[in-house]
Amino acid sequence: MAAPADLLALTQWLSPAFPVSSFAYSHGLEAEIASGRVHDGATAQAWIATVLEAGSGRTDAILLAAAMAPGADLDALSDMARALAGSAERWEETRAQGAAFAATRRAMGAEGEDRPYPVAVGEAARALALPPGTVAALYLQALGGALVSVAVRFVPLGQAEGQRILAALAPLAGRVAAAAAEVPPERVIDSLGGAAFGADLAAMEHETQEVRLFRT
Repeated sequence: MAAPADLLALTQWLSPAFPVSSFAYSHGLEAEIASGRVHDGATAQAWIATVLEAGSGRTDAILLAAAMAPGADLDALSDMARALAGSAERWEETRAQGAAFAATRRAMGAEGEDRPYPVAVGEAARALALPPGTVAALYLQALGGALVSVAVRFVPLGQAEGQRILAALAPLAGRVAAAAAEVPPERVIDSLGGAAFGADLAAMEHETQEVRLFRT
């Protein structure tokens, strides 16, 4: 059974108030909205669902769960996270958020090196009495929430529509997290990889977008 204090710690780490600047990153979604490919609630939900199920969401969940395993090679997982970043902006996003996450926790008295975001969260979550599936599910909810916030601000969508989308994505986040937590250590490398090519291409397109609000 999860200890309330550990669950509260995790929700604090993954809260928008935790200073990793998640509000500054769109994951390429800004380019999709600017092009008109994402233009309403339905297209925003479909795009975010693809990221969670077949893109970096799934990959991050596997890396996070693997990082929580006793004796996990965090350096190797960090190298894998970098290798799997599909663009310069995608790498900057996970690198910068992971460094900010680790730096904030160090300022709070904890230990932890600068690592890609999912690996940094997984390393920190080792100290919590929470199963990897729960940690990964809340991580994916936070990722989905950040992307929904982009759509709310930039499509734009209403706040109620944004919350409807996030609630609709919750079962998917739970399934992806549960599957990630079941990957055995010896199969992590074989299980990594994504198929959200549109999101990867949007992140590359965003690198040369002249007018933009988000860093990625």
